[in-house]
Amino acid sequence: MGNDTIASMITSIRNANLRRTKVVQIPATNTTRDIGKILLREGFMESFREHQEDKNSFLVFTLKYRGKKKKPQITTLRRISKPGLRIYSNHKEIPKVLGGIGIAILSTSQGIVTDREARQKQIGGEILCYVW
Repeated sequence: MGNDTIASMITSIRNANLRRTKVVQIPATNTTRDIGKILLREGFMESFREHQEDKNSFLVFTLKYRGKKKKPQITTLRRISKPGLRIYSNHKEIPKVLGGIGIAILSTSQGIVTDREARQKQIGGEILCYVW
């Protein structure tokens, strides 16, 4: 397996949603931390915290579920730009996910932001993933 931390984070969250697991533990990097903050701010997660074990640092995500049947708040999480094929977009061509219901997470020169923030700041960047 490669060193694609974003793909492993997305896979861990997707697998936890399939199993209806409440807590997910992911290795901490600056990128995964920023994506976690966006998911928390947009209402896709209940909380996340950083956990230290020996010299290893982990992010512990608490996922959000709805109703008695525990339907996951994150319906789909899709990686767009991959290490083998990077996908870039300027601010005019950033796609709207499900007509604005979902979000696109971008890596820009001003940090990791959502598609709405990138359009507002008029900056483009690499499209990391779609969430809805």
